[in-house]
Amino acid sequence: MRTNNAGFVFQTFNLVSYLTALENVQVPMYLAHLDEAAQEERAARLLRRVGLGDRLHHKPCELSVGQQQRVALARMLANDPVVILADEPTGNLDPDTSRQVIGYFEEFNQEGKTIVMVTHDPRAAERAQR
Repeated sequence: MRTNNAGFVFQTFNLVSYLTALENVQVPMYLAHLDEAAQEERAARLLRRVGLGDRLHHKPCELSVGQQQRVALARMLANDPVVILADEPTGNLDPDTSRQVIGYFEEFNQEGKTIVMVTHDPRAAERAQR
């Protein structure tokens, strides 16, 4: 179930430090046995979607906190999950980046994805559908 039906995103990102942004996004697709060329194409497309097309080959230590969270969002979308489970996805972000990340969640919801989010951020909670 985990690799195909549910996507996870966390407050601490959980990126693999020695992998690039592109490779981090490819991990769930690798675990789902997707063809390597398809993995790379989809990972690049997802990173472009979250505004990181120019950071594909950067490692987490070379990215800002907000960029790391966007890599985590792209990774969460890698296998096109039906349900997104988000644990404090804006907890470590500044207000502007938090708004941007919540905007992505709103887009994902409009695309038909169910989002279950735990948050202490009142701005994020205000924008949620109940």
